[in-house]
Amino acid sequence: MRHIYRFSVMTTPCELHLFGDRGRADGVARRVLRGSKGLELKYNFYNPDSLLSKINRREVSRVDQESREILRLAKGYSVRTNGVFDITMGTLKGIERSKSSIELERFREKMLPFIGVEHFKIGRNRIEFDNPYTKIDLGGFVKEYAVDRAVKIIKRGGIDEALINFGGDIYAMGREFHIGIKNPNRRDEIITTIPLKDMALTTSASYERYSEVDGEIFSHIRGKSTLQSEIVSTTVISKSAVESGVFSTALMVEPDMDLDISASILLIRRDLKLIWRSSIYRY
Repeated sequence: MRHIYRFSVMTTPCELHLFGDRGRADGVARRVLRGSKGLELKYNFYNPDSLLSKINRREVSRVDQESREILRLAKGYSVRTNGVFDITMGTLKGIERSKSSIELERFREKMLPFIGVEHFKIGRNRIEFDNPYTKIDLGGFVKEYAVDRAVKIIKRGGIDEALINFGGDIYAMGREFHIGIKNPNRRDEIITTIPLKDMALTTSASYERYSEVDGEIFSHIRGKSTLQSEIVSTTVISKSAVESGVFSTALMVEPDMDLDISASILLIRRDLKLIWRSSIYRY
């Protein structure tokens, strides 16, 4: 029997579809929610009381094992994408709502030298920066980390079949599910459907979130050399939500990037042309 649990984590609607005994499913769902909420509280960029905010203000430098694992993992993906995926893009945040486009560009020029994971290092139990300006924003990365953690919790809880969906970061477990990909021009329509089993699927899209500055709309996905990509949607299917999320984000910035992963990749252009790359399956 299917049991559905809905909640909100990291400002996104989340769903768990768990199959099996109701009592067991309820307990697993509670553990997933508790763990996900804990990650949200700890790594919320906008919460001044979060551990991440205190790190960004240089109020704390000691970090626990979980934080070291997450930061090292994110730093490693930055290296693998040649800096296209970069958690230090948080250095540019906090200005769009209050500044003009000219002031925004000046701010970007001033902050660009402080963007890059080379500006911080993780020691045995500490994080150290080489300047006072670099800020870390784990954003979607920690949400995808929460999906991968949820998979582990569900398996440990004795559930063999499940669908996890954290705001479009999806993992299908134990059975095949058909996942709809939105039409970028009409969000209430599905442009294609992808079968998914024992894999993660993440879509990054410029239509999901945006900022407006002097009438100009910019994608929420920031790159070092551009504010907006010609590709409007990227979907990556791989073994983990973190990996899918990192590379779907990176491909929004550099669609021609060479990837060192086994994955299926779907790019959608503004003209709605679908481009499949590096397929490990045929769809």
